[in-house]
Amino acid sequence: MPPASGSSSATISKYLLPREVQVATVRQHPAVLIPASALTLIGLLIAGVLSATVVHGDYSVALWILWLLLLLRLVWKVMNWSVDYFVVTSERLLLTRGFLTRRVNMMPLTKVTDMSFKRSFPGRLFGYGEFIVESAGQDQALRNVEFIPYPEQLYLLICGMLFPSSADDIEDTPPQSDPPDWDPGPGGPPDDGGPWPPGSWDSPGSEPQPTDSWYDEEDRKPRPPALADEL
Repeated sequence: MPPASGSSSATISKYLLPREVQVATVRQHPAVLIPASALTLIGLLIAGVLSATVVHGDYSVALWILWLLLLLRLVWKVMNWSVDYFVVTSERLLLTRGFLTRRVNMMPLTKVTDMSFKRSFPGRLFGYGEFIVESAGQDQALRNVEFIPYPEQLYLLICGMLFPSSADDIEDTPPQSDPPDWDPGPGGPPDDGGPWPPGSWDSPGSEPQPTDSWYDEEDRKPRPPALADEL
């Protein structure tokens, strides 16, 4: 997610409180201009074809005037897009709109009870999404924020600010390690003072199970290995 440019920071800073920190600032995705751009391009093609074939004289002039209106509409939308920002601060969510008439919608982070985002198929194709902000109040100045770029990154950023304790718990949790491996050997417990291995000679209350090669079935007493081999 690219940082805010100098012009956007200067535009937004006048709406911030003295101790408020600007965390992220983004424009709407350029895909918001696709409908107006497509309509202007289609109008240009229609005006060119009709002027060259069936429309002449005053009708041709009127046709180009209509296309000029479509072009001016596109320019107006581009001018508004260039000054519209979605801002995440340490205290609020802000949405600024308007080139001539400026409008600022805001939502304190403490009032946000739920927030989700959705991505349509064109949104997944071009890389934008829509935020849906819920609060406890009935009237919300900021509810739907459309054509948001980097939706996943911004969503995780805002959720981390809404639930800081959960994010800190995840960061502070130490990684789990496997128990150390040790070989008790035939003589006793490990050198680090760990538990006695089962079947050790020195383990309290236990004896190793003898094998048939050196065990006397008559008196149930162990014999030396050499005598066991002779038997």
